[in-house]
Amino acid sequence: MAKQEKYRSRKVNRLIGNTITYIILILISIIWLFPFVGLILQSFRSYESEFGGMVNYLVPKQFSLDSYRFLFQPENGFLKWYSNTLIIAVFVAVLNTVMVLCVSYALSRMRFAGRTALMKFWLVLGMFPGFLTMICLYFLLKQIGLTQAGAVPGLILISVASSGMGYYVCKGYLDTIPRSLDESARIDGASNARIFLTMILPLAKPIVIYTALVAFMAPWCDYVFASYVAFGYSDGYNVAVALQRWIWTNDYQGYFTRFCAGGVLVAIPVTALFLCLQKYYVEGVTGGAVKG
Repeated sequence: MAKQEKYRSRKVNRLIGNTITYIILILISIIWLFPFVGLILQSFRSYESEFGGMVNYLVPKQFSLDSYRFLFQPENGFLKWYSNTLIIAVFVAVLNTVMVLCVSYALSRMRFAGRTALMKFWLVLGMFPGFLTMICLYFLLKQIGLTQAGAVPGLILISVASSGMGYYVCKGYLDTIPRSLDESARIDGASNARIFLTMILPLAKPIVIYTALVAFMAPWCDYVFASYVAFGYSDGYNVAVALQRWIWTNDYQGYFTRFCAGGVLVAIPVTALFLCLQKYYVEGVTGGAVKG
């Protein structure tokens, strides 16, 4: 009887603890999701019918697609800015991933003079915030014509140029792949390139996807450096800079709903990628978080 009472008491305590935990998690989720729900609802608000005065309600009284129609009109520039961002993000994701994988493979599998010193140097260099070099990089890009009209290739170049320094997680994942696979392939006469392409990459699929997602996210959300490089040239804007410029207009209320609609469209590709590739993303993070 005493054991049964003890077991019942333990079960009740566990049930109470789980209930409190779920309530807290639900409240945190509501607080976290509220701004996103508000953004989506505001994007369907009709400016003509609901902005005659101050708006003190969240759910629109009349849903409208006016803001989305405005975005898809070519003369308003949003499609140009969206394509700029997509081009930058795709090129950076591909080139960055290739660069990081090559550097990580070399540091993980090869032993050469200065390897340890190079890794330590990159580690120290990576501790300095990137914005310290913004002015320097801007004038460098200006000298070679990669600002304003050339902002898109300029942003791609800057994002890819130092990508090899972000090898830490990728190298940690490659370190978990047994070196005996490389040795057996070399006995059969395989070169480093063949080992990397036919043996290592198929086994490193999670870290490849993780690296590509992180590389895609960086330019997709970039505002500070993108605004410096475009420097007032509207055709060189990405969506983050362009939407911020809309908020700065005198017609704040009119462009606010368009800003919200633009934010929804910007969030769609990233959300879709994470939902489809979440499994590999988590495997890449956990697999690469080892001592290399």
